[in-house]
Amino acid sequence: MAIQKILICDDSQTDLANLRSALKGTQCQLLTATDGDEAIRLAKAEKPDIIFMDIVMPGMDGYAACRTLRDDPATKNIPVVFVSSKHQKADRVWAQMQGGKSLIAKPFEADEITAVLSAF
Repeated sequence: MAIQKILICDDSQTDLANLRSALKGTQCQLLTATDGDEAIRLAKAEKPDIIFMDIVMPGMDGYAACRTLRDDPATKNIPVVFVSSKHQKADRVWAQMQGGKSLIAKPFEADEITAVLSAF
C-alpha cells in the first residue's frame, strides 16, 4: 500500500512541527490532531493510511484513542505508530497490546519516522 495520507497527533505544537518536518519530503498529505478525540474524528472522516500518535495527551490519551480506532470497523485497519517519550520495554509491550504497530522514542531522527512508512 502506498502511503498518501498521514495523520499526526500530538498535544505539543513543537512535536507536531518536528513530525511535519520529518515527513515533508514524503509528498504525503499531512493531517494534524492535538488530542485523541480529534484524532478519532479525523481518522473516521479522512481515512489516513497511517497515524503517528503521542501517548501522553490531555483528555483521551494515545492508548485509549488507539483502542477506539482498533475496535471500530471503519478504522481498525489503519496502522497506529506511537511517538512518545514513554519508551521503556513495558511501554512498548503495552503499546502493542493496545493495537499499536510500533513505538518510536522522542526525541527522534527524521529517518526513524520515514523508515516506518516503508513497512506499510
